[in-house]
Amino acid sequence: MKNIVIIGYGKGIGLATAKILSGHHKIIGISRTGNPELQHPNIEVHRMDIISGNLDDIAFPEVVDGLVYAPGSINLKPFNRLSHDDFKNDFEINVLGAVKAIQKLLPNLKKSESASIVMFSSVAAKTGMPFHASVAASKSAVEGLTKSLAAELSSHKIRVNAIAPSLTDTDLAYQLLSTPEKRESSARRHPLQRIGHADEIGEMAAFLISDKSSWITGQVFGVDGGMGSVKL
Repeated sequence: MKNIVIIGYGKGIGLATAKILSGHHKIIGISRTGNPELQHPNIEVHRMDIISGNLDDIAFPEVVDGLVYAPGSINLKPFNRLSHDDFKNDFEINVLGAVKAIQKLLPNLKKSESASIVMFSSVAAKTGMPFHASVAASKSAVEGLTKSLAAELSSHKIRVNAIAPSLTDTDLAYQLLSTPEKRESSARRHPLQRIGHADEIGEMAAFLISDKSSWITGQVFGVDGGMGSVKL
């Protein structure tokens, strides 16, 4: 049984990943809100904001085999309405929070025989989309961080990969999917004619954490219904 830390496990993709992995692994779940509905003997719950909280308050296992950093943001505005604080907040959530978690857990990850780190980008990082300037900028930084750390940590046999979803049916995307008309319009924009589900992204995260992906590192995987690579 591996020890897997999932930050942002309380909702959406993080929660889906926790459900998938908890059947066979010990999960240390960290989120701002927790999730009282998710009760499992293999899940240890910690309520903490990754940005303002102190990770030293958590007694992590000596060996950590996987880290999934799942917090994210959807802050879509015209560029001239995006403030400096908007850019700072998106960067803090998507990048600096991941840096904080990885730096804290790196000694534990180095003790694993086969450790894996999974972060989250967005289809918008490589596909120009209007109103995505802030989130695309921070998610592009996630992709750069992924590749740099994959190179730096390879000597420790720590794999680092990222997943770049398109629009997924989670609480984070509620405003974009709040009516049947919005859902239908969003679905039509994807080559596969539908939006994504958290479980589908969670399955990819679970694969990248597992030993089945033991020869994969430094990659950014588009799980996006074809949005990032197919033009109809």
